[in-house]
Amino acid sequence: MEFDKIEERMDKTLSVLEENFSEVRAGRANPAILNKVKVDYYGVPTPINQVAGVSVPEARLIVIQPWDASVLKDIEKAIVAADIGLNPNNDGKVIRLAFPELTEERRKDLVKDIKKMAEESKVSVRAIRRDGIDEAKSLQKESLLTEDEEKKAEEQIQKLTDKKIAEIDAMLEKKEKEIMSV
Repeated sequence: MEFDKIEERMDKTLSVLEENFSEVRAGRANPAILNKVKVDYYGVPTPINQVAGVSVPEARLIVIQPWDASVLKDIEKAIVAADIGLNPNNDGKVIRLAFPELTEERRKDLVKDIKKMAEESKVSVRAIRRDGIDEAKSLQKESLLTEDEEKKAEEQIQKLTDKKIAEIDAMLEKKEKEIMSV
């Protein structure tokens, strides 16, 4: 049994969840919200951080300063097209993204969204567990594992699954506090 591969797949699921959480805007300015925004830079879709400096001078403000001033309009268009819920403010030199105060209703909607993301990750971790257990059973049928070894493998996979689900719950709780306390 290759427990390392099972754990690696579960860890990838957690890192995807962490990335998704970082893109959820919690009222504070977080440059990660721009991760999926691509600027058409001389015909090539390019991440914003490769064509401009992205900084957070205040808690509710992101400033994007392009290295090439001719890209300013393209960056603005890309942000609008990405539909991240922020309106870019272009002053001719930099683009400012101001984060409005979140309403209570919007916070609750965001919490629902992150709970859904966490549940999808748990489903994914459980699917990985099922694959691992199926592999152990097939190895036992092929007489490559004894019944006792198969049971131990299943127990080890279950312990790993429980650990990863607990990590997902902890990540969810942390993000939920972040959203509700802003």
